[in-house]
Amino acid sequence: MKQTLLAERWRAGKMTLLRAAGPPPRPSRAAQIADAALGIVMAAATLNYTLKGGDAPIGPKPLPPIPGFVPETLPSTGNVGPLQVILAMASGLALAFRRRFPLATFWVVLVATLLLHVGVRDTDSALLTFASCLIAAYSAAMYSPYRVAAITSIVIGAGLIGVRHDATVPQVTAGYVPFLIIIGIGLAANTAHTWKQRLTSVQAEQEASTRQAVEHERARIARELHDVVTHNVAVMVVQAGAARKVIDMSPDQARKSLLAVEAGGRAAMAELRHVMGLLTMSGDGPEPIDLVPQPSLDQLPELAGRVRATGVPVELTVTGTPAPLPAGVDLAAYRVVQEALTNTVKYAPGAHVQINVDYGPESLRVEVADTGATSVAPDVPGNGRGLIGLRERLALYGGTLQSGIRPTGGYRVSATIPVARP
Repeated sequence: MKQTLLAERWRAGKMTLLRAAGPPPRPSRAAQIADAALGIVMAAATLNYTLKGGDAPIGPKPLPPIPGFVPETLPSTGNVGPLQVILAMASGLALAFRRRFPLATFWVVLVATLLLHVGVRDTDSALLTFASCLIAAYSAAMYSPYRVAAITSIVIGAGLIGVRHDATVPQVTAGYVPFLIIIGIGLAANTAHTWKQRLTSVQAEQEASTRQAVEHERARIARELHDVVTHNVAVMVVQAGAARKVIDMSPDQARKSLLAVEAGGRAAMAELRHVMGLLTMSGDGPEPIDLVPQPSLDQLPELAGRVRATGVPVELTVTGTPAPLPAGVDLAAYRVVQEALTNTVKYAPGAHVQINVDYGPESLRVEVADTGATSVAPDVPGNGRGLIGLRERLALYGGTLQSGIRPTGGYRVSATIPVARP
């Protein structure tokens, strides 16, 4: 079991290492200035030592001459031409772009170093070009988004440097140790700073994603509560108002209205229990929660009956062959009818309502149209949040919502939702 876990972690780490990252973040102005300064300093120093010590061989100082013996020495390069000058400057100046183009910088520095030391074999310039290669390799490993290409390039570069080690790898003496220590400390500090920045960026992205998810969930809950509460409360208010008006003259009619208020309240409580039950469910394990089924188009006759009990004539027509729908699509279509009926009850008293549900071969179409108010509607301003919420809900399933005033009077709400048939 332990070996399997270690193997999985190894595979995950390897995939993380080799996976191509996104484009590198644009370096800050301070980082660009630092890289430019580094490139200029390395180029100037490399050029200076190339011009000064072009005839100094790499390696320790030769032993005193032995009488009768002429030691073999490395070839001298006393003449430094324009090509060597360009290569010396390129090996340093390329570091100015080590964060923007890390892989290209590595290859420019490596090729310039190899070509430079074909003709120039000097310990001081070799030390500087070798340091430039180390910095370029470090930059490729740290900043290149192409992980496989970066690792492959570094391995190839190390092989080329190893083959030409007699000219490209300097003999480190005690005088160069502080220089190498400073480079190591600088690279280590930069590594720590870079990883800290990456960690901060990842944490910020996670927090932003969390906030966005919370906002989406709040919007979803708000839409659900709006659909549940608004419709049932609107129906209850109408029924309670009717009961108040006829309670003295027609107690039986008032009793029916109060029973409708009770039924609407029970329906609202059932849907609220469903919504709140989903919100309070725990992921630790199964919990016995009494949840009623979510509303669906199968319950449209009951919905139309409750609205019809308020005195609003409602007709329901279903065409096509009813077929099972995804739960989300079924609930969204039900909410369209519910919202349209709620608006009719609130803003169009005395209107007749026609509900049409068409099960097409590729889409579901739901339309709710009323004939308009026959009496003065109560002055209750609407905020349009219900229709906005419906559009957002339908957009999740690729559906569309159209609403507006009919040419013949009244209001129409129409929704089309694509449905994949087996």
